[in-house]
Amino acid sequence: MNALTLDSAYLTIGLPAATIGLLLGVLITWLIGKSRQKRMVEERESAFELANAKLTQTFTELSNRSLQANSDTFLKLAEQKLETQQQKSKAELGEREKAVEALVKPINDALKASQEQISALEKSRSEAYGGIKNQLEAMQLGQKSLQQETKNLVNALRRPEVRGRWGEITLRRLVELAGMVNHCDFVEQAHTETDGQIIRPDMVVRMPDERELVVDVKTPLDAYLTAAEAPDDTQRQLGLERHAKNVRTHIRMLASKAYWSQFEKSPEFVILFIPGDQFLSAALNEEPDLIEYALSQQIILATPTSFVALLKAVAYGWRQLALAENAKEIRVLAEDLYGRLATYVMHMNKVGRQLSSSVDNYNKAVGSLERSVLPGARKFVELGVHPKKEMEKLESIESVPRTMVEGTDS
Repeated sequence: MNALTLDSAYLTIGLPAATIGLLLGVLITWLIGKSRQKRMVEERESAFELANAKLTQTFTELSNRSLQANSDTFLKLAEQKLETQQQKSKAELGEREKAVEALVKPINDALKASQEQISALEKSRSEAYGGIKNQLEAMQLGQKSLQQETKNLVNALRRPEVRGRWGEITLRRLVELAGMVNHCDFVEQAHTETDGQIIRPDMVVRMPDERELVVDVKTPLDAYLTAAEAPDDTQRQLGLERHAKNVRTHIRMLASKAYWSQFEKSPEFVILFIPGDQFLSAALNEEPDLIEYALSQQIILATPTSFVALLKAVAYGWRQLALAENAKEIRVLAEDLYGRLATYVMHMNKVGRQLSSSVDNYNKAVGSLERSVLPGARKFVELGVHPKKEMEKLESIESVPRTMVEGTDS
């Protein structure tokens, strides 16, 4: 509370002027004392702060000096310890490096060997790749050439005379493969004239029982090749259907020739040879009743697979016939040999009888010599004659020649 506030208070309550003056004096004295006290406090605080600052500075300097000394000592100890540890670590590191090197060396050797193998494999792969590349290029060229040749073959097979010749060549190869000798067991392009017509089947196969199989070759390729070259399934299907109809037409045309009635030794059927299993299979896929239809027309459909089996059976029959004829000749030769052996046995028995007589005469001569001559000769030795050679004992022959009797030994 300041002086103005007190004055206002005294005035308000109506205090006397003396009292007010006294109070003012007391208040001023109190205020002065309080001001001194405040200055003393401030001076003490200032002195304390100054002392504290000096003390702090002194303590800081002492602490810094102590810390610096301790730091120097610690650094020296740390440097010594670190140097010792570094030397120890270097030694341990050297030992560990040697141990690791010993452990890594087999791996390093294996890696080097693997690298060498990989290099060799890479070299081989490069060489193989080069070879494969060359082979692929050659294959590509061969493929192009094959395509060109196939195209040429297809174009050639579209010609009727080429197709017919191809079928005949296939037929001949099958006959040779089956073991049928040319112009012996079969006749190619046989000509027979009947009622002013020249009948010309492609082949007549002779059988052992003097029967003949008539074979006619048909090569229905036009529609089949068209189907093979068709750009879509619809055109291909149309081509295959036309191919089956062509086969049926060939069956009907061959049946109309009636070869079995024109060849006396032929059975009542004719073999229609199609030089390709795929041609007949494609036709049967479209018309499965073709085989039954052909049989009803006295035609047997044959492909290389079935025809070579038929020819093998015929060739087997010819071999059996040859064996039978050989058996007859063997019998004649055996009878002649037996007669010759009988004559030889007779002569041998005559020789044996003569030998037996000679042995008897020899034994008689030996006995006479032993009885009449040798005893006198032995007396010479008893009388003192010294011969240069000892006289051997004369032996007789006891063996008798065996007599050969037909059917037994005696």
